[in-house]
Amino acid sequence: MNFLFKIIILFSKLPLKVLYLISDLIFFVIYILVGYRKTVVSENLKNSFPHKTPGERNKIQRKFYLNFSDYIVETLKSFTVSSTELRVRVQHINQDVFHEAKAENKNVILLAGHIFNWEWFNALATIIPQENCFPVYRRVQSNFWEERIKAIRNRFGNEALEAKEVIRHIFKNKNDGNSVYMFVADQTPHVSEVTYGLNFLNQRTPAFIGYDKLSTRMDLAFVFCEMKKVKRGYYQINYYRIYPDGEKFVEHEVVKKFHKLLENNINKRPDNYLWSHRRWKYQHAIKVMETEI
Repeated sequence: MNFLFKIIILFSKLPLKVLYLISDLIFFVIYILVGYRKTVVSENLKNSFPHKTPGERNKIQRKFYLNFSDYIVETLKSFTVSSTELRVRVQHINQDVFHEAKAENKNVILLAGHIFNWEWFNALATIIPQENCFPVYRRVQSNFWEERIKAIRNRFGNEALEAKEVIRHIFKNKNDGNSVYMFVADQTPHVSEVTYGLNFLNQRTPAFIGYDKLSTRMDLAFVFCEMKKVKRGYYQINYYRIYPDGEKFVEHEVVKKFHKLLENNINKRPDNYLWSHRRWKYQHAIKVMETEI
């Protein structure tokens, strides 16, 4: 494993223009030769966009695999990429939301989806006024890769938190506007944790609601991250504050607003979403279902 990791680090140090040649090879292997999860991708696209023609969905599918291949090498690059390079490649728009939250003495809950490339969020910690940034992640089964992936998230002054620890950490930590918690919030809950669902991308969708519990119990600033791939290797993130309709959030309000914003983001460039993920496999376990968002 250590030998393999040393090879990964060597590849990570290659310029991105070289890594994108490797991405082209990866695309050929996973899309043309192997057909990695093609059935899952096709089914997800068909169910999400029933009004599109098969030809339109096939174009989205092909572009998705191109973007997914880029994501693989960009994640590889994350082991060694500098914050200076990421500042050039990732443009953070409307950073005022972070200054407003700090002025209001409210910690920030940052909500993103699996839109490429969410792994390049980490350098955000170097440009916002908050001192503490906590990327939230899920453990992987291999202890070796758990430590390596956590190391990516801990770069640039971040402190990664495992998903099962984060809610407790937020409640215990002082709500003083000096911390940002970075959620990729469209995770699929484990079947044993599924309770709530909503209509997302034309499908019954189990929703992770841990952050929703925070919205009704603490006065936090919720911020949505709209991702946009400008061109190969360059991204824009636009930050939008999510406000309650009334004086404070009611149950599931943040979850519904997040999924609506994410759905709009996906519809603009559907090929940038992670369609190979089995997002809808636990539909049957939903106990409480919203009819619309």
